[in-house]
Amino acid sequence: MTSIKSNILELAIFGANSIFPQQLCVNRPNIGSKKEYYKRLDKMFENRLFTNDGPYVQELEQKIATYLNVKHCILTCNGTMALQLICKALKLKGEVILPSFTFIATAHALEWQGLTPVFCDIKAQSHNIDPDSCLKLINDNTSAILGVHLWGRGCHVNELVTIARDNDLKLFFDAAHSFGSCYKDIQIGGFGDAEAFSFHATKAFNTFEGGAVTTNNSDLANRIKNLRNFGFIDYDSVDGLGINAKMPEVCAAMGLTNLESFKITVQKNKHIFSCYSHYMNKIKGLTVIDYHDKSNYQYVVVEVEEKKLGVSRDELICVLHAENIYVRRYFYPGCHLMEPYVSRNVMSQAKMLETERLTKKILVFPSGFDVTESVVKKIFHIIEKVANYAIEVKAQLKTFQI
Repeated sequence: MTSIKSNILELAIFGANSIFPQQLCVNRPNIGSKKEYYKRLDKMFENRLFTNDGPYVQELEQKIATYLNVKHCILTCNGTMALQLICKALKLKGEVILPSFTFIATAHALEWQGLTPVFCDIKAQSHNIDPDSCLKLINDNTSAILGVHLWGRGCHVNELVTIARDNDLKLFFDAAHSFGSCYKDIQIGGFGDAEAFSFHATKAFNTFEGGAVTTNNSDLANRIKNLRNFGFIDYDSVDGLGINAKMPEVCAAMGLTNLESFKITVQKNKHIFSCYSHYMNKIKGLTVIDYHDKSNYQYVVVEVEEKKLGVSRDELICVLHAENIYVRRYFYPGCHLMEPYVSRNVMSQAKMLETERLTKKILVFPSGFDVTESVVKKIFHIIEKVANYAIEVKAQLKTFQI
């Protein structure tokens, strides 16, 4: 058996055991001090305040507002509902422009509010909404622009602020990825009319499940607080169509615990991101997307160039999945090519050249506290083998099934 054959047989697609016995996932939940969390649970059970704007919710709202340097933080049951509450409180109608390259919940939140998502292309370097493309989509039916700070990298805020101001539009942001990240050295959270965060279990800062609206507009904050609690404005008076979007105390307790260790989480994320950058950028055909501002460094995003690497992005996914390395291809194929939007021929609104190019190249790697430099090195060596024996790998993948 030749040395080449021997190296190939070390890959799981050729019958070897997977390099990792258990799945290594993208963004496995971070957990703070379980001891401190259990203390909070004991107190919660003692006072029997489980929901309805309890003491942990109020404490977490205040601490997040201080951390993000904003006037108001309104906790919600999830990030999607945070977006919907902003839409409702701003009384939006008609069309809202947003990037197609985002998680589908960004578009669905608009749709659930009876709004029409109008998809916009992105800038190749930033992966964020292209202000020039956005400007071309504005018409008499446009009521707002929804920017997305993708990967925790601040989108083109200044340009969007100018466009919104000059066209009398509302401006808000999906900051689901961005807790603890900055745009031009300013904490994300206070831009536009409001920003929506996700505190889902997979986020750098999590509350098991949850979200928040942050804003410096006091009137808007009060409307959102009322809307998240069925529209109640006092003990038994309702002044509009609200919904149950409250965060329970058990989730707020988790948030308080994770906030105490968030600095350590970011330091860990930054170290692992640096390890990925060091190793993956050595392989021709892989480019790790860097951060230019302060970030939570949660996402390790890689662009794959098939001609240089020798295999396609999706072929590389098959190899890595066989090794229990569960990389993901965010946000394939783009919201404009998903239902219910694709059936409406939304592609006629604007060409999504950069979006469609990127969705075929992007790969997001595992991160979080389960990932160490040793883990990153193992992943690197697997991809190195793939690059060295790309012809043999491509041939094997034609008959391989995970």
